[in-house]
Amino acid sequence: MSLQQGLSGLDAASKYLDVVGNNVANSGTAGFKAAQAQFGDVFAASLAGSGVAPVGIGTQLSAVAQQFTQGNITVTNNPLDIAINGTGFFGVAPAGSSSPNFTRNGQFHLDKDGYIVTSAGNQLQGLAYDTAGNLSTVTAGLQINTQDMSATPTTAMGLTMNLNANAAVPTGTWTDPDPNAVAPTPTSPDPTSYNNSTSLSIYDSQGISHTATLYFVKTAANSWDVHLSIDGYGTDGVALSPVGGAATASPLTTLVFDAAGKPTSGTTPSVQINLAAIDPQLGGSFGPIKLDLSNATQYGGPFGVTAATQNGNMSGSLASYAIDGKGVILGHYSNGMNRPLGQIQLYSFSNPQGLVSLGGNQWGLTSASGQALVNLPGTAGMGVLQSSATEDSNVDMTAELVKMITAQRIYQANAQSIKTQDAMLQTLVNLR
Repeated sequence: MSLQQGLSGLDAASKYLDVVGNNVANSGTAGFKAAQAQFGDVFAASLAGSGVAPVGIGTQLSAVAQQFTQGNITVTNNPLDIAINGTGFFGVAPAGSSSPNFTRNGQFHLDKDGYIVTSAGNQLQGLAYDTAGNLSTVTAGLQINTQDMSATPTTAMGLTMNLNANAAVPTGTWTDPDPNAVAPTPTSPDPTSYNNSTSLSIYDSQGISHTATLYFVKTAANSWDVHLSIDGYGTDGVALSPVGGAATASPLTTLVFDAAGKPTSGTTPSVQINLAAIDPQLGGSFGPIKLDLSNATQYGGPFGVTAATQNGNMSGSLASYAIDGKGVILGHYSNGMNRPLGQIQLYSFSNPQGLVSLGGNQWGLTSASGQALVNLPGTAGMGVLQSSATEDSNVDMTAELVKMITAQRIYQANAQSIKTQDAMLQTLVNLR
């Protein structure tokens, strides 16, 4: 009997060493998950159930279970190296396939068509953004769109600022800059005719930058006129339409403040400027621009602008990209603008131990694993992502070396049991 037991022990020790050896061999494989050999004892079946203490007939390998514990994170210089910190798998699939495999190895690169792929050419799965910033609802291979960002004309601008309540009414008389002046000799208003001014860049339909200068003229206590010039040229005669009001000429609007230094309900801090009629000397055209001064205040402190915003931009080419913890691939353009290019998705399973290993550090779906649950990083229990980093193998080299010694001793002990049984049989054969 012990010959069979010893033989099963030798086989088990050999398979145990195979598992340990595979773990050691992949200790440097990014995203590799160590396996654990699980054994069970074997008993002879008996219909009668005779015997109160039946002797087992050996051991067998019950399963080789993957250990999906977190590996260490190592920083790299490749922005497309991505580590998952927490639960989840990347989905990767061949081009055109809708059935992904799953991996923890986040070592990606771009192929010739701009798709984010593994070393085997499988595409990283996620959701794409269009050029308008709308997120797709269809999971597909993620592609870095290197198309230039188009120029966008300015349609809104705004200021957050304070006008000095202690300011005096200017001594000079305001006169709009000449709207008909010929470049390059734009006129400037008399500096004694206004209290303060500030400028910001706006963009026409060709993405060419122009300077919009706002002048603030105190006309009475708590009352300020607002004037505008573009590139130093006046806008006198241009339709200037307060939101909800009739067209008017310069000034754009009059800001009236209450005792608390806030714009009164009767003032019009939001003004629509129709610049289509003016010629900014160069470039494309302007459409209506909404000027928002609703955040203006009038306090006793000095004049100051704390924020200036506008929504136009010149054209720009993709300069770089980065991936945040939520899996958003954000493109950085030469014009200083940012635009999302894609959204990485993660997959989880009710029983990841049920996944089947496919090699190449990938796992496949089985009935034992359950269906894949798709969510965004950082949501629904999913881990977060770290760009320019990889997840190391979770193999504990010290533990594996100890297991090697254990496997060797188990093999020796089972060989010794066979040797002992052989000696007993030899004794029996030699009986006279």
